[in-house]
Amino acid sequence: MQFRGGSSKGLFFQAADLPTDAPERNRLILAAMEGVGCGDPRQIDGLGGATSLTSKVAIVGRSAPAGSGSPPADLDYLFLQVVVGAGRVSTDQTCGNLLAAVLPFAIESGLLPAGGPTTTARINMVNTGGICEVTVQTPGGVTEYAGSAAVGYAKVDGVPGTGAPILCHYLDIAGSTCGTLLPTGQTRDRVAGVEVTCLDNGMPEIVIRAADVGLTGYESPAELEANEPLKHTLEHIRLAAGLLMNLGDVTTKTVPKLCLIAPPRAGGLVSTRTFIPHRVHEAIGVLGAISTATACLLPGSVADGIAVLPEDSESGYSVEHPTGEFTVRLEQSNTQGARQIGKSGVVRTARLLSRGEVLLPVVD
Repeated sequence: MQFRGGSSKGLFFQAADLPTDAPERNRLILAAMEGVGCGDPRQIDGLGGATSLTSKVAIVGRSAPAGSGSPPADLDYLFLQVVVGAGRVSTDQTCGNLLAAVLPFAIESGLLPAGGPTTTARINMVNTGGICEVTVQTPGGVTEYAGSAAVGYAKVDGVPGTGAPILCHYLDIAGSTCGTLLPTGQTRDRVAGVEVTCLDNGMPEIVIRAADVGLTGYESPAELEANEPLKHTLEHIRLAAGLLMNLGDVTTKTVPKLCLIAPPRAGGLVSTRTFIPHRVHEAIGVLGAISTATACLLPGSVADGIAVLPEDSESGYSVEHPTGEFTVRLEQSNTQGARQIGKSGVVRTARLLSRGEVLLPVVD
């Protein structure tokens, strides 16, 4: 099946339908997404969308029974990022946008039955080991995608129209890839001559003040894409920071991402421009928004003096991006002087776009 999840789009497969051997599985995925001649940036012979946001794959299966060594969950979700133009698949990260469609896919494909008016499931994010508790609208035992008065509706900036809200609560995701919320042990470091905050609250990220790299922070994605000296500088920072974040050599990895921040312009927490890591996001990723909002709450981070904290955090933290805003809810506490981030909540939408067979090319 093909789903839109949040502001991303991808193919969804049942784990049981794919090879268990990772290289063979990846070969099949590349053939489905790119067709003959894997590495074609147009993906003209496959189902990929020729951008990183539309070249994604979710592999979903039932979780192992409790006590088997895996975290207690209902579904396992493995995310694959097809690296456009490179002819390869990455499992370095997970994707919070596509995750919004995992439970709808499981219901549509018979992996999990729908409950009453709503259905809730715990999803094991296999890439990072984190758990997300997801609730979808299922009136009459059928997944509702369209927003209505009966089920409510949600607007996801960066996506046209509205849809039925999908509630996603991420549980204890701090350090899920790097091992700790602040993998360098500091809230602020100097990397390649630029002050940064390196953190991982579900997504390894490097937060940088836009002004420190000669920008306003309000440039369009197209302007940033065309700025080759900037991209060279950011990649230099990313490679150096990757080592400090316990990620090793990140030359061919899709993490860490980079987020440029500036003072908010529309009453939000902060304004952002995100590199993921070499293209500029038209909006912002789910876990990227969570990590960015977290950085804004950390005393001494590079967001000090830039982020505008709301008087009432009950309504969440609004992260501004090129096509609107993304509201994040964070549970936080202070234990012996150390900031602790607990459950992180977001609202997404999803829609089933198509179902059927993908025909793989015959390769001589």
